[in-house]
Amino acid sequence: MFAALRSHPWAWPVLEIVHTLGIALLLGNLVLFELRVFGRARELAVLPLARIALTTAATGFLLAAGSGLMMFAGQPGELLANRAFTLKMLLIFAAGCNAAWFHARGSLARCDLPARVLLAVSSLLWLAVLACGRWIAYL
Repeated sequence: MFAALRSHPWAWPVLEIVHTLGIALLLGNLVLFELRVFGRARELAVLPLARIALTTAATGFLLAAGSGLMMFAGQPGELLANRAFTLKMLLIFAAGCNAAWFHARGSLARCDLPARVLLAVSSLLWLAVLACGRWIAYL
């Protein structure tokens, strides 16, 4: 399968498109949800919006993670030696821990200051993941 990734001229670009789509779904829906928690569009109820936005964000994460694993399998040695890739993986782990903390404390029901702080941290972490992903090609 990985030989096909390297030999087929469309395989790698399609994989990158799927990866980009996953990132767009993830970040776009997180930002949408965060805007609501920070007070925008108050006419929208938080929990129904969270249900659709966070489910779509999770789908985006699965697309990005799956395509990312396939890209990693195509060049593991190069990526493991790349500091931007290593930092990206650490930031993804931190973002996962942050999300787990957000949900474990019941932040969806509260939407209080700690929930907003966790959401702001989430945005910063995912933007840093995005930046590291772009830097991989240049280091």
